[in-house]
Amino acid sequence: MRIEQLGDGIPEVAVVGSIHGDEPCGRDGIEAVLADPPEVERPVKFIIANEAALDADQRYLDTDLNRSFPGDADSESHETRLAAALAAELQDCTVLSLHSTQSYEGMFALVDDLTSEMERLCSALSVDAVVQTKGANEGRLFATVDSVVEVECGYQGSAEAAENAEQVIREFLAATGVTAEPPLQRDTELPVFQLGEPIPKSAAEQYEVFVRNFEHVPEGDPVAAADDETVVAEEPFHPVLLSAHGYEDVFGFTADRIGMLD
Repeated sequence: MRIEQLGDGIPEVAVVGSIHGDEPCGRDGIEAVLADPPEVERPVKFIIANEAALDADQRYLDTDLNRSFPGDADSESHETRLAAALAAELQDCTVLSLHSTQSYEGMFALVDDLTSEMERLCSALSVDAVVQTKGANEGRLFATVDSVVEVECGYQGSAEAAENAEQVIREFLAATGVTAEPPLQRDTELPVFQLGEPIPKSAAEQYEVFVRNFEHVPEGDPVAAADDETVVAEEPFHPVLLSAHGYEDVFGFTADRIGMLD
């Protein structure tokens, strides 16, 4: 992994990009900030995580890095070793982790638990929603590092995702006091969701989705289809990370809307 730093001293703030090699927006956003660096009031480190997978243009080489934490420095798996090294770099840091999806063109945040710190940070980012993942974090960065906000920056490989990544990095630096820029002041409320169960996807030749992420789905409505097999909502929910081809064995996840941030 590549590590760069702005400012002197030991950083307590970090930005991580490209945990997945098929999500170059994190790398691109970091490189854009480093090419036009802001003046900093406190040190910050930038980490481009899975360089080998980026070079191979693959999501991962051996195992999904964001399912490999806390990692093992002695493992034969590239990502399992990398997870241990990355976790060590991020201990005691407030972290922004940048991702992208095949399911949503805008930006949304994911947090383990919506603490007062996470409320403050998420409210200062240009995201459309916040998803609390508590209870579904096995192997993820959330399970190892205490203060993490992940942001999905848009569609994988798109120029818009790279631009969004740079924007949200600069907003995060302002929100954490790394720069003297005033934090973003929202003029709309921010919906909050609790991540629920995965929506299974059977093996098929063709997949479709019939609903939109974060929009309410009533009980009994068709959600998605694998060939001629239609998945129907067994109870009302809001879809999160729902797409036809984003995951091998699930369409995405159910979620409950649990509140709003002012």
